[in-house]
Amino acid sequence: MLAIVCPGQGSQTPGFLSTWLEQEASAERLNSYAEASGIDLKTHGTVSDEDTIRDTAVAQPLIVAASLLSAHALGVSELPADKVLFAGHSVGEVPASALAGVLSDEQALQMIAVRAAGMAEASAAAPTAMAAVVGGVEDEVRQAIADAGLTAANANGPGQIVAAGSAERIKSLEENAPARSRVIPLSVAGAFHTEYMAGAQEKLAAAVGDLQPADAAHTLLSNRDGEIVSSGQEVLDRLVDQVTRPVRWDLCMEAMKAQGVTGILELLPGGTLTGLAKRGFKGVKSFAVKAPEDLDAAREFIAEHTHAAVSEDS
Repeated sequence: MLAIVCPGQGSQTPGFLSTWLEQEASAERLNSYAEASGIDLKTHGTVSDEDTIRDTAVAQPLIVAASLLSAHALGVSELPADKVLFAGHSVGEVPASALAGVLSDEQALQMIAVRAAGMAEASAAAPTAMAAVVGGVEDEVRQAIADAGLTAANANGPGQIVAAGSAERIKSLEENAPARSRVIPLSVAGAFHTEYMAGAQEKLAAAVGDLQPADAAHTLLSNRDGEIVSSGQEVLDRLVDQVTRPVRWDLCMEAMKAQGVTGILELLPGGTLTGLAKRGFKGVKSFAVKAPEDLDAAREFIAEHTHAAVSEDS
């Protein structure tokens, strides 16, 4: 059983799409994604600097487009439904939902453009931030986050909980880290998955009100609780609610274990979720897609864990 996972915000790096756009099929696909999202994804994926692509309004469409781009280059839509499941971390849950058959690529890019713009606007309304608390005892870490007036916005697995809230309180938590832990500021522009994003959630709900999602064709895990969600409407509702709700990636990994996952393939821009898996899902094999030269090895990895062959750019 193979888990195909899509990374979240902060996984993007300057120029990471440059080599991908040397492939004609990928370049054409990115052009269509740029049109759907209204974002110049080619420029932002090739020449824009770190500060530019850190902007939430840019970062989120760029990451969604990248995950979908690499998925199509690998032909994952051909994989048998009983051999693969999909999940995505935060913004990554949107491309995961598209790959599971709930949304079309165009719907995913249109949706993420609204989500990203709304979250960027909400982030600009007040100085907010996020920081990973690494190490410590979970109950003590959660208590320290609450005592600081912050929200445990992401539970990423054993030894890592992300706090979110006002920038001032995040700074205070950095200076008063829980016992046996480190507090590491994250390169994101706001307190995602907290009440600070309520305005963005409202805008997203209004934008997708007439959308008619399909039921999932593949197993899809929800960020809310790691549960399998098959109803297209429920997936959509959860994607909207996720803007202000904590991401429970730890529960997604527990669900992968329960499903008998033997391999985790992280789509572009890969690396973060496979890193979490190495700490929280010991013994499972993992592979992160980062560049076009990874594709052949990724296909071999897919075949190893699904016993199915895949073709290029399906």
